Amino acid sequence: MKYGVALLSALEALRGNPMRSFLTMLGIMIGVASVMAMMAISEGAARQVDAQISALGANNLTVRPGSSQRGGRSGGAGGATPFTDDTITDLRNEPYALAVTARINGAGTVVAGETNWSTNIYGVNADYFISQDWDAKEGRILDVTEIASGDTVAVIGNTIAETLFDGSSALGQRIRVNNVPLTVVGVLETKGQSNFGSDRDDVIVIPIVTARNRVLGGHPTTPDYVSNIEVSVTPGYDMTRAQDELEERLRIIRRIRPGKEDDFRVFNIADFIRARSSTQATFGILLAFTAAVSLIVGGVGVMNIMLVSVTERTREIGLRMAIGARSQDILGQFLFEALGLCLIGGIIGSMLGVGAAELASKLGDFPVNISPFIALVSIGASVLVGLFFGFFPARRAARLNPIEALRHD
Repeated sequence: MKYGVALLSALEALRGNPMRSFLTMLGIMIGVASVMAMMAISEGAARQVDAQISALGANNLTVRPGSSQRGGRSGGAGGATPFTDDTITDLRNEPYALAVTARINGAGTVVAGETNWSTNIYGVNADYFISQDWDAKEGRILDVTEIASGDTVAVIGNTIAETLFDGSSALGQRIRVNNVPLTVVGVLETKGQSNFGSDRDDVIVIPIVTARNRVLGGHPTTPDYVSNIEVSVTPGYDMTRAQDELEERLRIIRRIRPGKEDDFRVFNIADFIRARSSTQATFGILLAFTAAVSLIVGGVGVMNIMLVSVTERTREIGLRMAIGARSQDILGQFLFEALGLCLIGGIIGSMLGVGAAELASKLGDFPVNISPFIALVSIGASVLVGLFFGFFPARRAARLNPIEALRHD
């Protein structure tokens, strides 16, 4: 079989009936566009989750007080005795602890000039910036001396800087947080939206002593209280083992008797986000399967049109066989026609898929990842559809009896 002749014959046949060719390709175009858009969205979501895990600290364990029990009644989450500075000191000596962050959380109003804004307030120790892998894009972060002495200084998130200072430098500016005057010494790097939908740049970070004594207020029974702890696990240390050892150490520190329930909870943020990522991946597979169904439907359309074409061109097939064309020549011609329809439809569909993915990203405000690999997979899928659904009509044409074909009206 001469592939060049078969290819030229196939192109001539497609060009001879452009409207039918376009309508046949339409199903393939829609199918490929759907597959490509769904793969781009799914891959973009996976990369976003990976970035968020990295931003949160994939090796971080978060510890919070559990619920208190009084008279058989639960005081609610966080109602148990809080952690203290001594807890932080004890945990720093553990072999798995790279950094141990003490933090107290609160909310309040920040005022600069005539502008005010409600925001999140974190009182932290120096390890906070290590565990969060967070540095200042302007100015500097809080130093150990400022944190230990409870200086009236703050570093602010990018959202606060833009809201209060509208493009001008925030460094050295005086702000009032819950009516306490503070000096801005740094603006933090942009973190963006968290996996839970909150703005991580809408935050003010201050020394934990300043937060306890002046901004957020103290605890009624524990002056040096810590509302939650983040332990950054040393790279290479097994996370599950570290979590088990942390829980065991906290039981000793908090004097919990054997058989008694823990009055604290340890959260592995990376595990939670990976579980959510797995759910997203499953959803992405379902979307891809739905898109693949549309591609198969397009392939069925190609097969139907090719069968019609074989019927319409029966006399032509008989004439070609009569002057010497072999069965494999006829098979190749019609197979090339099906491949041509699907390949052209796949290329156009991949371009439509890029546009659909970009449009979905802008309308839905979520990332997409459009890579050459995804385009090649989509086009390759259309070629396979052409081979699979084009083979039956091509074989039917190749098996026609020349005598009977010439008699066909």
